[in-house]
Amino acid sequence: MRSFKLSCLASTCVCLAALSTPAFAQDNDEIIVTALRQAYQGDFAPLEVPQAALELDAQILADVNVTDLVSALDLSATVSRQNNFGGLWNAFAIRGFVGDENLPSNFLVNGFNAGRGFGGPRDIAGTESVQILKGPKAALFGRGEPGGTINLVTKRPTFETAGSINLSAGSFNTFRGDADFTTPISDQVAIRLVGFYEDAESFRDTIETERWGFYPSIAFKPSENTQIVYELELSETETPFDRGIPAIENELGAVDIETFLGELEDGPYEASVTGHQLEVQHDFNESWSGLVGFNYRDTSLEGSDTAATLSGFRQFLFLDGETLSRERRTRDYDSEYFVLRGEIAGEFDTGGLQHRVLIGADYDEFDNDQVFRRFRGGGVLGRSVDEAADLLPINVFDPVFGQFGLPEPNATLADRLEKTDSFGLFIQDQISVTDRLDIRVGLRYDDFNQELENRANGTTVESSNTRLSPQVGAVYAVNDSVSVYASYGENFRPFTLADTGGSEIDTNTSTSLEGGVKFELLGGSLKGTATVFQVDQENILAVDDSFSAIPAGSARSQGFEFDLNGQITDSINLWLSYAYTDVETEDDFSDPNFGATIPEGTRLINVPEHQLSLQVAKDFDEKGIPLRVGGGLLYVGERLGQFGDFFGQDAQFGEFELPDYVTLRAFAQYNVTDALSVRVDVDNVTDEEYFLNSFASLWVQPGAPRSVRGSISYNF
Repeated sequence: MRSFKLSCLASTCVCLAALSTPAFAQDNDEIIVTALRQAYQGDFAPLEVPQAALELDAQILADVNVTDLVSALDLSATVSRQNNFGGLWNAFAIRGFVGDENLPSNFLVNGFNAGRGFGGPRDIAGTESVQILKGPKAALFGRGEPGGTINLVTKRPTFETAGSINLSAGSFNTFRGDADFTTPISDQVAIRLVGFYEDAESFRDTIETERWGFYPSIAFKPSENTQIVYELELSETETPFDRGIPAIENELGAVDIETFLGELEDGPYEASVTGHQLEVQHDFNESWSGLVGFNYRDTSLEGSDTAATLSGFRQFLFLDGETLSRERRTRDYDSEYFVLRGEIAGEFDTGGLQHRVLIGADYDEFDNDQVFRRFRGGGVLGRSVDEAADLLPINVFDPVFGQFGLPEPNATLADRLEKTDSFGLFIQDQISVTDRLDIRVGLRYDDFNQELENRANGTTVESSNTRLSPQVGAVYAVNDSVSVYASYGENFRPFTLADTGGSEIDTNTSTSLEGGVKFELLGGSLKGTATVFQVDQENILAVDDSFSAIPAGSARSQGFEFDLNGQITDSINLWLSYAYTDVETEDDFSDPNFGATIPEGTRLINVPEHQLSLQVAKDFDEKGIPLRVGGGLLYVGERLGQFGDFFGQDAQFGEFELPDYVTLRAFAQYNVTDALSVRVDVDNVTDEEYFLNSFASLWVQPGAPRSVRGSISYNF
């Protein structure tokens, strides 16, 4: 069956590739590479799409001057930060829902899945823009997250020579260099070289991170209708595993946010990525185009850490309020991801109706290899701190490192290889019923298989399933500047066999309804969307009385979003994003992490009801030399900080919550010449103490205090 699927897809891709490779152009006319059409999306103006979306373009990314993906996503109030696995991966929720909390959050790069795997936090270097595609996208993308999809559009070669070098230094001994260079090497071939290097300490004691990335690409344009682009991704990150600080009696503030509570001897974790992307696009005529591509990505994560134990009867902190019991873990994770896809997009008329269609197929394989071991001591009852060296105790107010010889983990929590392969067919048709009314219908078929080789007990289990994911929507153009829309979609996400203990369990499913208004002001220079939505998620993984995994939970997210961005005047840019999100469980179920009963009506962790992001920038002309200044605000409301009363602390001290916060940022950029500019950024201007996310009251990530960065850029 697998060979048949691959043969079908390979035939599709070969046909498209053959059609898209005519004889080389023989004239000497200059060919300019334009951006490849983004896969799975078709060619639609924003007012024509019956679904909300937000794009972080190059200008807003430059204005906020962030370097990592999750910080960039703070610009969208729809996205909320989640537990980031000690700083080792990207973690976020969209419209209140997150995927598997034991894996990084999923995101795409040029339509290819890049979030799966263990390559460390994604740097923003090499990224042209970030698309936040709200709502379920399974009718096109296949299995995914119920709240939406993040897609990164990369910087690709052009046939004009240009480049930039940026050097920066800032608080906490942070040093970074970025370089970007693109040039043609013939009339038909161009290259682009993008890279960065960063060495940074932290406001967190003893934490130092070193990372680098290199993103070269080459574009080949054999004719004005055909374009081939290859991209390489290489990156490495070295950083200590850092679970943050604990709350005392469910209250934050007692332990200094600078306090590190691991062990220096553990050293840094190492994460690396090697990725390849190849895409071929051919325009058959003005109405039809084809796109084929493949992606291969290899990631790894390896290291050791010592962090607070979440086992209540082993935790001294709940007895004396100052001694943290810890456990030691080692991880050796590897993943390989491969995808092959092909699609055709075009338009035609039937019976007076215009059809814009997208038809395609894809095949992917994902291998997830994990070795995870742990050492933790016995219980605290009847023992003093001095008698419990096996619990690696440390005083949270006066930590002393290296008191104990770090034990080798003696329990294997995971030693397994899980393989997943999936084949999908999809079709979408947007029908123009009248000059103003469009109807969109879409359907995707997925056939996926899983195999779990449990090396710890010598067993192998397999599972397979199929899924149909429909989508329907309508958009009505009130006039050239305003449209109203509504849409319905279904989504699914298979459970990993590792999470289910090897049992075959039906997929996690969701349905989404949304409706809204899209509009353009000031001649199209200012764009906005107002949206109401409801997402229902079923078969959330839970545990039964025997601690076996079952699909028992359900949750609902509903709310309102408002996005407005663009130019108010020729010299003033505005960015505004607000979201109200009400997300909670719909029934009682047991959380699989700790077996705690989660009552109906419980909020989901790390998701604020209210979130707001604002950025304003203005251009001045001082003595003929351009000056750009701006500032921003991020407001994040109160969030549930712990899902379930694992430790009996809620009953004593009240529900554990992360407090709301407001942070301010400001920048000024002075263009000394057309090529040379200097810039100063100040983050957290008011030196607010705040907390970004948590997994439990003992694992809370504090935000950085006030920091200043200075940079100098040379463009050529």
